[in-house]
Formats: sequence, C-alpha cells, structure tokens
Amino acid sequence: MSDAIAAELLSQVVLNIFDTVKLTNEVVIQKENFNKFSNQLEKISSILKSLPIEDIENPESLKDALDVLNQAITVAKQLVFEGHGRSKIYVLMNSRRMVARLKCCGEEIRRALRLIPLASKDISEMLDVEYEDEDEQVLEKVEGAIQERNLDGTYANELLCCIADAMGVPKESDALKREFQELKREMESARSRKDVAEALRMEKLIAVLERADLITSVQEKEIRYFEKRNSLGRTPLEPLHSFYCPISGDIMLDPVETSSRKTFERSAIQRWFSQGNTLCPLTMLPLDTRILRPNKTLRHSIQEWKDRNTIITISTIKSLLETNEQEQVLESLDKLQDLCLERQIHLEWLKMENFIALLIGLLGSRNREIRKRVLLILSLLAKDDTDNKQGIAKVDGALRSIVHSLARQIEESKLALKLLLELSKTNTLLQLIGNVQGGILLIVTMLNSDDVEAAKIAHELLENLSFLDQNVIEMAKANYLKPLLLNLSTGAKNVKILMAETVSEIELTEQNKLSLVKDGAVRPLLGLLLENDVEIKKVVVKCLLKLSSLLENGMVMIKQGVTQPLLELLYSHSLQSPALQELIVATIMHLAISTTHQQAEEERVLLLDSEEQVYKFFLLVSLTELDVQNMILKAFQALCQSLSGFTIRMWLRQISAAKVLVQLVELNTHAVRVNALKLCYCLTEDGDHRNISSHITERFIKVLMNIIQASDDAEEMVAAIGIISRLPQETHITEWLLDSGALQTISACLKDQHKHASHRKQVTENSVEALGRFTVSANPEWQKRVAEAGMIPVLVQLLASGTPLSKQKAAISMKQLSESSYCLSKPIKKASVLKRCFTAQETGCPAHLGTCTIESSFCMLQGKALEPLVRMLSEQDVGTCEASLDALMTLLDGQTHYSGSKVLVDANAVAPMIKLLSVPASRLQEKTLTALGQIFQLDEVRNKYKAMATMPLVDITQSKDSRLKSLAAKGLAQLGLLDKQSSYF
Repeated sequence: MSDAIAAELLSQVVLNIFDTVKLTNEVVIQKENFNKFSNQLEKISSILKSLPIEDIENPESLKDALDVLNQAITVAKQLVFEGHGRSKIYVLMNSRRMVARLKCCGEEIRRALRLIPLASKDISEMLDVEYEDEDEQVLEKVEGAIQERNLDGTYANELLCCIADAMGVPKESDALKREFQELKREMESARSRKDVAEALRMEKLIAVLERADLITSVQEKEIRYFEKRNSLGRTPLEPLHSFYCPISGDIMLDPVETSSRKTFERSAIQRWFSQGNTLCPLTMLPLDTRILRPNKTLRHSIQEWKDRNTIITISTIKSLLETNEQEQVLESLDKLQDLCLERQIHLEWLKMENFIALLIGLLGSRNREIRKRVLLILSLLAKDDTDNKQGIAKVDGALRSIVHSLARQIEESKLALKLLLELSKTNTLLQLIGNVQGGILLIVTMLNSDDVEAAKIAHELLENLSFLDQNVIEMAKANYLKPLLLNLSTGAKNVKILMAETVSEIELTEQNKLSLVKDGAVRPLLGLLLENDVEIKKVVVKCLLKLSSLLENGMVMIKQGVTQPLLELLYSHSLQSPALQELIVATIMHLAISTTHQQAEEERVLLLDSEEQVYKFFLLVSLTELDVQNMILKAFQALCQSLSGFTIRMWLRQISAAKVLVQLVELNTHAVRVNALKLCYCLTEDGDHRNISSHITERFIKVLMNIIQASDDAEEMVAAIGIISRLPQETHITEWLLDSGALQTISACLKDQHKHASHRKQVTENSVEALGRFTVSANPEWQKRVAEAGMIPVLVQLLASGTPLSKQKAAISMKQLSESSYCLSKPIKKASVLKRCFTAQETGCPAHLGTCTIESSFCMLQGKALEPLVRMLSEQDVGTCEASLDALMTLLDGQTHYSGSKVLVDANAVAPMIKLLSVPASRLQEKTLTALGQIFQLDEVRNKYKAMATMPLVDITQSKDSRLKSLAAKGLAQLGLLDKQSSYF
C-alpha cells in the first residue's frame, strides 16, 4: 500500500473521530463520562496526526489497524447518535447501559491502537479512562419508582425535580411536559417493536411521573379523579381473602412471597423465622429463609382496593360534616385527619372534593374541639402544597376566622399559629395575612406567651411575614421593631426611607425608643441624613426627634455623633425649609435636656463644646420664629444646668447673650418672654456681672416687677424674682427696684402663702434672697424701708420654719440689719435724782445697752430672732449654720461685745457653737473660733464650757490649716490649757 493511500485512510479515521467528538459534546446525560470519552478521542486524533507514515515498514498492518480503529469509532459514533433525538428521560433510564457500551468502545479503540506500528504500549495505557457512576442516585430513584410504583404526589414532584437536574432541563411545566410526552412516544415505539419489557418499564415510570404537578395540571387530575369516583358504587367493598396475612390475620401492607410460593406480611413471616420456624405456616414444607420476594401484584391490588374504599369514605364524610350533629362531625374529622396522615394523595382528593371551603366554615363552630381539629386538618392540607395554601386563603373570611382563633385558649392558638406559618411560606399570601385586622398584633402578643412552643412559632411566622414591608410596618405599630430595625440597617435605600417614615409616624413606648437606639437605629438614620432630598432629611430628623425625647437616648445619640450633622444641616445655606429647621432645633433641645441626666454627668457627655458652637446656635434666637426661639432658649436652659453648665454660662455671658435676653424680655411677648427670663436667671447664677449689669435697664426692671405682680405663670414669676435676687449690687439698680415697688411686691410674695402654691418653696427662697439687697448696712435708709414694710417679723418666721436656703437668706438679712442696730439704738437718758426716787430705772436693750425697737434699730432681740438663730446653729446644712453664726456675731461687734456675749450665753448659744468646731468646714470653724474667743473673755463662761471645748480645740490644733491652729491654740490658752508662749502661736 502506498503512502498516499495510507494517508487518505488515516485522514478518514481522523474525520470520523472529529464527527464523533462533535456529537459527544452535545450529550446532556452522563455528561462527565461522555466528556472523558471525547477527550480520549481527541488525544487519539492528535496521535494519528503526528504518525510518521513514511517510517512504517509494513503498510498492510497499518491498513488493518486503521480499519479496526475506524470500525470501533463508528460503533461509538452510532452509540452517541442513538442518544440524539430521543426522550431525555428514556436516555437517562438507559444511561447505565450506554456507559457500559461506551467502556467497550474504549477498549476496542485501545486494542486497535496497539495494532498500529510505532504505537507504543505507553500511548495505549495513557488513553485508559476510568468512567464514574454518574447520576447514580437519580438512577436508583428512577429504578425504585419503576419497581415500587409509588403514586404519592410529593414523591413524584421530588423525583421529577431530580430527573430535571440530571437532564439539564429547566424545572418549568412546559419543558418537563415536552420531555414527558417524548417518553410516552418512546413507550409507544417500544410497543410497536414488540419490546414488551422496555415498554412496561416506561409505563411504570410514566404512572409515577404523571402524579407530578408540573406534568399533570390540576384540571387533568380532577377529571381523572371524578371519572374514577363516578365509576364506583356508594358502598365500600369488603377485602378479598388473599389480602389477609395467613399468620397475623391482618390486611397486608408489604406482602412477600416465600420459597413455597405462599404470600405473607413481611414483618409476620420474619417474626415466624426469628422464632426458629423453618417450615411454611400453610404447607408445612421446608422454606429457604433467605428468599422473600415482594408480591408487587398483590400489593398493587390491595392499594387499589384501599383507594376505592377511601374515595367512597371521603364522599361519606363530606355529607356527615354538613350536618349539625357535633358528635358525628367530631368523629368524621378524626377519620379525615387519619386519611390526611396516611397518604399524600388523600390530601389531593380532599382538595378535589372541595373540603377546604367546608372545613373553613366549621371554624365558626362554637365547639372548641371541632375548631381545633379543623385547624389541624387545614395545616396538613397546606403543608408543602401551594395550591392548597392559596385555596384556603381564597375562601371568604378564612384568614379572619383563623386569626380569631389566635385570641382563644392556648392549644387552639398554637394550631392557628401553625396553620398561618404554613400559609406564610407562600409569598403571595403574606399581604393577605398581614391585612387581617388585628392579626399581626395578636401574633406579636403570642411572642410573650408562657408556652415556649407558641412563642417560637409566632417568631417564625413574624419572620416570614417580615418579607413584606407593609407587614413590617404593622409589626412596628404593634411594638415589635426587630424587623423594622433590620430593614433600616440592611435594606435598600427606598426600604430604609420607608422604615424611617414608619418610625417618625407611629407611637413608640419608652422601651421601644430605648431598644431602637440601643440596637443601632441611629447610624443608618445619619446615613439617610446625607441624602439631598429635603423630604428625606425631614423624615430622618423626625425620627431623631422622637428617639431623643428620652433622656437616656439623648446621651447615647450625642456619643454616636448626632450633634455635628444636625448643626451642619441647621447652618447650611441650602436649608430653605422652616419646618425642617424647627425639627432640627427641637431635636437639639432634646439632646440638650439629656445632658442634665445624672448619667450624662458621670460619662461627661457634652453637646456644645466650644464658644463658637454656643455663639452660632444662640445667634439663631434673633433670626427665627417664636417656636424655634423658645426651643433654643430651652436648650440653653438645659445646658446651663448640665455638667458643663458653668462653662456654657460663661460663654453665653462672653457673647453678650444677656443683651439679647433683656431685649426679648422687654418686648414683653409672653410666648418667648418666659424662656428668655429663665435663661437670663441661669446667667446670673455665678455672681459674674461683668457682661450683665451694663445691659440692665429701668424698663427691664419694670417688666420684671410687672411679671411678679401679674403673671399667672409660676415658673416665670420664680425666674423674675430670682433675677432680682441676683442682680448686681449697684445703687441705681436698687433705686429702680424701690421706685418700681419692689419691697411691696416682695412682701406680698412672702406673705401670700396661697399664690403659686405649687412653687411656694422657690418663690419664698428667691423672695427672701431678693430682700437681702435692701438690708445692707451701708444704706440704713433702705433698711428702714424694709422695717416699715413689716419684713422683719417675716424674716424671723422664716428663721423658725423656712427651708434651709430660706433660713440662710433670712439670717443674712438679719445679720445686715443687726449690723446697724448699735448705731441706731438710742442711749438711755439719765433720770434726775427726784425722778429716780419715784420711777424704776430704764435698763435698755441687754445687747445694745440702749432703747431698741424693731422699726428703729432692727434689734434682733426685740424682733425675737435670737432664739431661732441659736437653733439654726444645730442645722445640718453648713451654709445655714454659718449664716446664723454671722448674724449672732453682730452682737459681739464693737463696744457691745461683753453685753452681747452675755446675751448669747443666756440664750444657750455657746454649746452649739462649740459643736460647730467639729464640723469639717474651715471657714465656719474659723468664725466659730473667733466668736468663742470673744465670749471666753468672760471668766464664768470659760469655767462653765472648759471641759466641753477642750477636745474640739485640741483636734483643730492637729489640722494642717495654720490659721485655724493658731486660733484654736489661743482658745486653749484662754482656757488655761496651753502656755501663751507655745509654738502654736
């Protein structure tokens, strides 16, 4: 043979390989194995193309080898071709045989290669291929279906899905129906070829697959069912004798044939063998215990008989359920439940018989047991059956009736929950369930059920329902916010906006506000705040406003960085919405109020941390509407009372906030005046009047007095009196106050105990403090006007029964008044010798040694202030003790200190003074030591109180304060307990 002929023959083989490879690559069944075969052919093609024909010594042997190879490839090509144009299901059924033939072709090809001269053994071995048992699980299921003929719809659906995956066919009804019809044609073709066995295999598989929903429509199933039902009688048939097991006497479930060709129930004959029996129970002939063959024909007959009777029973049950006999209804429902649990196909029959509507109607029964059984049966019908789920929901009032059961006893509630859970697995029903009035609220309520199972089911049901945004909103309205928070954090932008709108609109409990902030609602809201849409910004700020209304939340929100974005938005030039501006300011006000919380002080939470921030925010007071002005003023009131209050007040004074506030008060617009007044009162707290006094006008004073006299707002009145009490001690301001009738107004405030009773404490404390500016000893004329106004008895009464602060302020006024008493006390005129013979000598005031009255010399003895002042020395409040001591020490001033000392001794003031030495307050201790130093100049006093005073004085000498140590040492020296040359001096 010439080289040309060999080359031509070789070319034909390569072309044949090419065609076979192309066909092989189009195979969809056993794809992995056919790909391996295709790769094997491509390698052979490469080997043949590189074969050096001119070096072959025996061309005839090459021709023979190529003929064998070409024939083997042609057989393989025919095998692959057989899979084309045929039912994919049929090909899958026979794929094991195809792979086996493929292996044979591969072997034949390798054998042919070894015949080719120059082809080495290594090349042949290199082409060895290991084929895998691909799709083996699917093939086992297919064979199982053929053998068992399981007509269960669920089983058929699962099998069809597995077959579709193996074939690479989409799980769509049209595509699968085409493949099913192709299989039917294959079956008819096999029958025409007289291939009975193959046709029977396909017939059995078709009988199973036609139960699948994607193959046979509901209408087709109903037609077949009713054709069968109508062909039956109305009376159930008795079982045939052959249906009974000869051993157990029961109808067989799994009949098997023994070696004696007799049939028994599998479990019964196995038990017979396990008891040591080896003879047939019927023939008594020896049995091969290893042989038990399934009697499929009998099994199928038994099942047919059962199905026939079941269809008749279902028809009977339906008529019984339509009666009013409760016992019959309960009994029928029990039978129905058993049928539902027995086989999947029974559920299909119930649906075809329209049991769903009938059962829904029974949910309106007053009998709880009927309702419970109905709910259970409906759950069985709904399980894994979308059509039944939708069928239930379509019945008028069905979902409403199921939801009503949620509000009943726990067992019924759980059954209703389980049914709703099943229904919620179909997305199209989520909205219908959510739309039932009160439904979501009842489900949320079940979350807190004592029944753990009920709570768990409710949680799963809510999770399913939360796939619909509207349901999430309803859950939020029912105070279940977990799904909303999840959507707000992880949802798409439009979903986040919807959730934010929900938060802004619904009523939230304090606990819900806390949980939203704690669980992370703030950060996604701040993210939405960056959106350019003003309406979105408005929604977000509404949310922040609502959440910040809780003090604890405000602190957390400040720490999470809410302040800066809000301020930036507030100051933005693009902000053209007054409504949004108002919302932002209201939110900042809430945040400011939260800084007054005790926890904020512990955690040092600050809202405005620079003078610039304070200035920019306060500047808006002059640029905004009344409502916004009020909120800004309230925000600063809160900040002035916070941990950073001192600094905030200082910054406000430095930016001349007082000037603006005075102007707002002078405008006398009540809507904003109250809050301007309160903030102004805050600014006077620290006694720093440098940036305040220059802005106080006579008009401002008159407005204050008018407010005190006429305002019905107790808080406004308190603030006005408070401002007067803290105004700078400047003469012209005091004169303005007197000219405006301040003394009379303050007197009325102190004397009228019924006006503004709810704020009586603050009114009294501020009033008595305000009175103090008129009692300074530097202006006796003012003091006289106080006395003439009858204020001294009022002060004395406050000393006896006021609050600690009002006692302190009253004592300060008494001290200032008493400082003038000695000068104003009139000396006693010496009577003539004749007059002394007939009248008693006038003794005068024991303290001031002259003639004293309340009105003329403001004498505390005449005013009966001495006793309450002495009692005040024993008060717990250090400021009160110090104020009373200051007042009493006015009796020790100047020329009256001896007489004043005696008065204090007689008033039993020394013992409480000595006790004050043990109070850990250095200024109080110093004043007490000074007072006792003067009093101890009296010998009888030293002797009387020596023992009591010694120990406190010794304790003070051990202190680190040199001034106190020196005074205490002098006291000990006075008592003769320390040398006057001691180093303590």
